[in-house]
Amino acid sequence: MDKQFQYDVVIIGGGAAGLSAAVTLGRALRSVLVIDAGQPRNAPAAGVHGFLSRDGVSPLELLSIGREEVSTYGGAILQGTATSARALHPQSREPQFEVLLEDGTRVTARRLLLTTGLVDELPNVPGLREQWGHGVVHCPYCHGWEVRNRPIGVLASGPMAIHQALLFRQWSADITLFLNDAVTPTEEEWEKLAARSISVVEGAVREVDADSEGVTGVVLDSDRAFALGALVVGPRFAARSTVMTSLGLLTEEHPMGVGAALETDTRGATAVKGVWAAGNATDLFAQVISSAAGGAAAGAAINADLIDEETTAAVEARKNGFSAATEARITELVLGNKRHGLKTVLTPTLEHHAH
Repeated sequence: MDKQFQYDVVIIGGGAAGLSAAVTLGRALRSVLVIDAGQPRNAPAAGVHGFLSRDGVSPLELLSIGREEVSTYGGAILQGTATSARALHPQSREPQFEVLLEDGTRVTARRLLLTTGLVDELPNVPGLREQWGHGVVHCPYCHGWEVRNRPIGVLASGPMAIHQALLFRQWSADITLFLNDAVTPTEEEWEKLAARSISVVEGAVREVDADSEGVTGVVLDSDRAFALGALVVGPRFAARSTVMTSLGLLTEEHPMGVGAALETDTRGATAVKGVWAAGNATDLFAQVISSAAGGAAAGAAINADLIDEETTAAVEARKNGFSAATEARITELVLGNKRHGLKTVLTPTLEHHAH
């Protein structure tokens, strides 16, 4: 039999954005469940950078700390993969949703927050994926310091490659742009590359060479080999969209042509009433600290939305008289399962179920 639980908010995605939102909502005395598929995008990286007070912490350690903080405020973490979600009463002014997990578990919530992150789609070059997050990087603010002063190659995969080459020039005087049959610089771009002493190599890259220390070079189809200390590549960023699609939400192509993300308003609200999104699912370029901030903002916005709903119900009750039915409705809105006098005992149950 399917197991079913009820929450104020279900958060799909247990990264920095989702956990940050869960802490914000837990501190607002909301019942919250985080569904975590356990596939953090930055898992290959040795450390998280640019996160004040946490610089260099391993991605998995950061998530472990975040889960502990969620638990401190009564939030629950469920290890599993959400496959779909649906609105239970699409015409109701009080949204309610059901989320289905891969193992058949179903959970319901008054609001949903999608923090599912994205997938980095890399060029199909042998040796590239194996070095991703180590010798092969894409963000100078995440990894520039670690590869500084090395001979750095930039593997073109799209129009952003020239921008990347100019950007990484800040961290090294030895930059080589491999056009890889993927981009043709304009006259203005040739001028910029020359002015910054960036070497440009034509021809497709056949493979990436590496040893135990990281990337050592690349080999072209022409058999020409180039020694390197790191390789930069711009992946295509694709928001994980399975649950979004089930809700009728579609991702939109980024204006810079680097991938697709879910559009939201400034508070993180999507086009579906009662559904919010935060983190890389809606901001392709967000770093970990930005995703955490976006999750906190979305959590506050969701709590404010719930307060509006509860206040509207209370005002209607005051105007129309306080019937038993109205009292039951308001009590259910505000207290959920706690209206039966139950204490919060769902977290241990879910943790047991997850394992």
